[in-house]
Amino acid sequence: MLRSNLIPAEVKPLKVLLVEDNLSLANLYVNFLQAEPVALSHVATGSEAMTAIRNERPSVVFLDLQLPDMNGIEILNWIQNDGIDAAVIVVTADGSLSTAVEAMKAGALDFLVKPFNRERLVVTLRNALERQRLSAIVEKVKGGYPRDNYCGFVGSSVSMQAVYQVIESAAQSKATVFVTGESGTGKEVCAHALHDLSPRNDKPFVPINCAAIPRELMESAIFGHVKGAFTGATQHQSGAAKRADGGTLFLDEVCEMDADLQTKLLRFIQTGSFEAVGSPTTEVVDVRFICATNRDPWVEVQAGRFREDLYYRLHVIPIQLPPLRERDDDILTLVRHFIRVYAEEEGKAFRDVSPEAARVLLDYSWPGNIRELQNVIRNAVVLYDAEVIEPAMLPAKIAQAAGNRVPKAAGAAGAPAALPATATLAPIDEASLSERIVPLWKLEKEATEQAIELCGGNIARAAAYLGISPSTIYRKRVSWEAMESNLVAAAESSR
Repeated sequence: MLRSNLIPAEVKPLKVLLVEDNLSLANLYVNFLQAEPVALSHVATGSEAMTAIRNERPSVVFLDLQLPDMNGIEILNWIQNDGIDAAVIVVTADGSLSTAVEAMKAGALDFLVKPFNRERLVVTLRNALERQRLSAIVEKVKGGYPRDNYCGFVGSSVSMQAVYQVIESAAQSKATVFVTGESGTGKEVCAHALHDLSPRNDKPFVPINCAAIPRELMESAIFGHVKGAFTGATQHQSGAAKRADGGTLFLDEVCEMDADLQTKLLRFIQTGSFEAVGSPTTEVVDVRFICATNRDPWVEVQAGRFREDLYYRLHVIPIQLPPLRERDDDILTLVRHFIRVYAEEEGKAFRDVSPEAARVLLDYSWPGNIRELQNVIRNAVVLYDAEVIEPAMLPAKIAQAAGNRVPKAAGAAGAPAALPATATLAPIDEASLSERIVPLWKLEKEATEQAIELCGGNIARAAAYLGISPSTIYRKRVSWEAMESNLVAAAESSR
């Protein structure tokens, strides 16, 4: 058995198994992969491969289909039937499509046709490892945190399960958390959850909205002031920093903070000390910081509106809250939750939403996110008396926006006028359309991968330029790969 010995002993790299009966080719492939951070093993027969897979549990298996004691497809079937979590790349000298299709149907992730160069082998390996990593994240989120109600949040979508996991991990730390997300996504709910799950939950949680307080009063709001410090300061007043001592200080919409005050906040974060406005006395407190903004903080840094050193002080543990339009699985869960809450508050009989109204709600883009959805349901419960919310009870703009996404039935109000009698429709060439019209997910994938390439492979940086979170890119990559797999399967089933 050949083994790559270039990995330091203290590092635990992912395991890769090479199943190849040709020793010279095996040595060549090992040489191709020697710079990759993996633990590479080699076996020459099918029986040795099954023993190595059973004992070592490799993340990736390069499997030659023509082995001296069995066909590689048999091993592939065994891996799938035993539920072994390994990405299999089949290697064959037979370049026929039928061989590749048979392997893909049996569960192979990809295939290589001999001969191939180093670049092709390395790219295939990296893609397989990335797929395994993403799948592990998704399975951990789905299987380990199947919650639809968590510390004030409602929703069981994969994106929210990931948020719950980060909150649970970050809550025990004193490290600063930076929450980002559009207005109405629940940033303050997130901050409360971090505080309530922390060892500081018996101490004060002090929120301060940096966008709601006039700039000339912001310093006093945070640090307090002494009597006579400015006009109207008739008595000593403690600020949020003092009141949060031992607990959590939540700075909402922190990117709205004046540049001069950013400097003072940076010093406060670095030293834990501050002076009240007009006071020569330095005070020291123990505060855990949580910040939030509906802007992209890195864009604000690049534009010169937010200090870069303050950004790095605050952006220690980032949490990106997904917009409601990316939480399709949660919309109706939230709807029914709000129906129960407001029906009880208002003494109404509402208990559910009709299928027609549900479709309208699902088709709407929710620019105001959860806050907008909350207001829509409350409005319906307050204004109407029924057991089920119907489309007519929803605001006209929502029904109209949803209607614009769905073709209207012939003769419906607002439907396009009929074609003149003299007009004729040209015959549609479906094959031509399928070649000329690119699905939106493919355009999105190409734009995203291009951004990652332009950013030198830095996904976080590419996500910032694209205006999305890095986790969104990882989730979309999983869905794109599923789409491509489905296309391959559909194409083969139609042959």
